[in-house]
Amino acid sequence: MAERRIGIYIHIPFCASRCDYCDFYSTCGRDELMAPYQRALLRHIREFALRLSDCTVDSVYFGGGTPSYYGAKYLIELFDALKKHYRVLVDAEVTLEANPDSADPRSLKLLRREGFNRISIGAQSSNDAILRFIGRRHNWQQAVGAVNDAAEAGFENISLDLIYGLPAQSREDWASTLSLALALGCRHISCYGLKIEEGTPMWRYRDHPDIPDDDAQADMYLYAVDALADAGLAQYEISNFARRGFESKHNMKYWRMEEYAAFGASAASFLDGRRFSWVKSAEKYIEAVENGEELLDEMEEVSLYEQSSEYIMLGMRTALGISPAEYEQRYLASFKPLEQLMQSYLRLGLAKQTGDRWRFTPKGFLLSNRLIGELLDAQAESKFHEGMPWRREDYYSTLY
Repeated sequence: MAERRIGIYIHIPFCASRCDYCDFYSTCGRDELMAPYQRALLRHIREFALRLSDCTVDSVYFGGGTPSYYGAKYLIELFDALKKHYRVLVDAEVTLEANPDSADPRSLKLLRREGFNRISIGAQSSNDAILRFIGRRHNWQQAVGAVNDAAEAGFENISLDLIYGLPAQSREDWASTLSLALALGCRHISCYGLKIEEGTPMWRYRDHPDIPDDDAQADMYLYAVDALADAGLAQYEISNFARRGFESKHNMKYWRMEEYAAFGASAASFLDGRRFSWVKSAEKYIEAVENGEELLDEMEEVSLYEQSSEYIMLGMRTALGISPAEYEQRYLASFKPLEQLMQSYLRLGLAKQTGDRWRFTPKGFLLSNRLIGELLDAQAESKFHEGMPWRREDYYSTLY
């Protein structure tokens, strides 16, 4: 029997302040909840362990919120609990998200000494005026200091988060940010296009002329792809670039549809063909764990057809892409309708074929939402017209 490997995600919802563009679940000015939240996490981790007794953990990710603001003491205590109650590999990838203003040298050294080996630093931009406008608490020099402090603490796997399409951001400004970021020597850089979400403070600026339009964002994106490639950081997912061997193992689990368990308010898991998430409130999470009440917020059975759709949707986000043979073997459906679309994308320079796998080109990644939608439409149509069944109950009777 194959070894069952999973990742573990722990959500830390606490922040010193909230960025104007952020729509992740987090809470500010509620530091009094940290201690009870920590107790709830530790109890939940302990009580859930029996369900994962047959699993080996090869990646752990502390996300948020701002885990570095939560503090090294609590983070180390959580990691110790995972090592006590789960089979965590000695060489597991253990990632910490950090903001420059809360990544102090002493804490970084403690975390590295206790087994944290990857850090993702939210720098976003080298333009201090833009950082202030979007509600960030740090300046660029603090970001530089955080990277240097992490390296000094012994972190070799350092990732930098950047955002393009920010208010009043020009192509030249974005080029400067990339140049300065590359000069820091980080082995992984994430580049996210600004998405202005309803309900965030930035929503009121959604139609402002200072917000770069789609064409400007596309130009910035393609520039980043080329600049990072020239510097030796290959694109392995729409928004992520890394030197060989420094790709995020944990995030690849999401994109490859591998299993992961999650703890904390709003955190989502994918286990045994089910996707489920916990209550989206730190207070409710604490109360539910302490009182043995219902923790679930949502749960869904992910059917084989839905898994096949996610295989397309997630796989085509990555440089690995998707394989017709893998698709047909896993989901018992013909790849022919998708092949026809892929060939048309190939002629347009939007996709390419390497061996038996299809993937998007950088220009294809720019249009990925539309292109993936077309692939899913073709798949849905073939569901009703192709001869191959989608794991109907009577299918197995034809095999014996």
